[in-house]
Amino acid sequence: MAEREQRVTPLELFFDLVFVFGITQVTGLMSDDPTWHGLGTGMLVLAALWWAWAAYAWLTNTLDAEAESVRLAMLGAMGAMLIVALAVPEAFDDHGVLFGVAYLLVRLLHLVLYALAGKRDADLLGAVLRMVPSSTLGPALIVAAGFLDGEAQATLWVAALAIDYLGVLVGRGAGWRVSPAHFAERHGLIVIIALGESIVALGIGAAGVPLDTGIVVAALLGMTVVAALWWAYFDIFAIAAQTALSEARGVARATLARDYYSYLHMPMIAGIVLFALGVKKTLEHVDEPLATVPAVALCGGLALYYLTHVAFRFRLARSFGIGRPIAGLAALALLPAALEVRALVALALAAAISCGLIVWDVVHYWEDRARIRSGGPADRVGAVDGLDRVTVRVDDARVAARRRLERLQGVGVRSRQAEVEAYGGGGLHEPDGAGLALETEIGAPPVRPVEQDDVAERRQDALVEALRRLVVADGNGHVVDWHAAIIVRSCY
Repeated sequence: MAEREQRVTPLELFFDLVFVFGITQVTGLMSDDPTWHGLGTGMLVLAALWWAWAAYAWLTNTLDAEAESVRLAMLGAMGAMLIVALAVPEAFDDHGVLFGVAYLLVRLLHLVLYALAGKRDADLLGAVLRMVPSSTLGPALIVAAGFLDGEAQATLWVAALAIDYLGVLVGRGAGWRVSPAHFAERHGLIVIIALGESIVALGIGAAGVPLDTGIVVAALLGMTVVAALWWAYFDIFAIAAQTALSEARGVARATLARDYYSYLHMPMIAGIVLFALGVKKTLEHVDEPLATVPAVALCGGLALYYLTHVAFRFRLARSFGIGRPIAGLAALALLPAALEVRALVALALAAAISCGLIVWDVVHYWEDRARIRSGGPADRVGAVDGLDRVTVRVDDARVAARRRLERLQGVGVRSRQAEVEAYGGGGLHEPDGAGLALETEIGAPPVRPVEQDDVAERRQDALVEALRRLVVADGNGHVVDWHAAIIVRSCY
């Protein structure tokens, strides 16, 4: 049974418009109060907005967003989210309660829709129910924070977000369903939306000032950096991540989607928003050194963006790379200079760092980029999940299983029946000559031996998930794994 392809729907794009407005409001909040307090409150509000958006990204990945009942509920959530965005500038002041109540309503609608989706899927319903405590307590604390001010209010916000973000770790990803192509596309589009906020910041920053040479050059430099940010994400990383997500199965896929997209995209989006703030202030004061907070936003935003890419790579491949760590550290090292030189010069140096990274990628990863972009078996940003080589000999009759295994990094398929061995954990065996059964401690769900073809998908998925947990194989095909080695046998 082929995995159903799903694309982002017009309703989802329509829903994202209110999130776009929310991002714009966050940038405006920090721009109007370019202090450490304004920066901190802006980041807290952005974290809340992001988690609400991420929740609906998971929801529409599971539900048919074009169903009328879902459509009406989504439009209702858009209305509540619009109120949230309108209240952003005063979320820590007069409109704190309004922000919190509207935000709570957005999250409750999400839970109701997800519960309806889980009526016919016990595993999904269980996952939703495990998420209910944190998804209601966190927003409720934001409502309560609206009645406070000062440090008490900020402390309650931090506690609310911590509960909300950490609550999804309960259950370790069991029960969730992810459509890889849709999930990757949805997050790619939101990255483009965030980058668009930087373009908007360029326009707002240039409004009301004479359009002289300095402004034109600053605008072009800002656009250059935004283009480099786009290139750095979409050239390789977006493709490699979608490939890894497609190859993962079951719990492994859900946890990868949670870590790579829901968690790690948040600091990357924050980096883009901070850079937008910095570039906006640059255009307002082209010939003057940046103040401390705008300089931190400009340089720190770039650093956060590139260092998040380092975290991306580590999550996929357990390696750090070279280009992005250097670019991130160079952006941080630029901060002292940005406080002394003209803002235009600081922006030019930021553009040089960003363009230098792109040149490094193009030159250093020339062959890998070509293979990744053509869909070939490239050495993706390191081996996916650290799986370099596993030699598997698969029964030729199991065509679907063989194709899945071939998509794993470096898997070689040889003739008919044999095995990959390691020691410890558990394994796959052939009970009573009827199919495959899985006995393992590595998180793959147990699969009962059944002869019917309609359960072949589950057996194959369990096999692939087990293989992906292996770490590396030596040149002789012997698996080296210190925590969950298995025996895999392909049989007739």
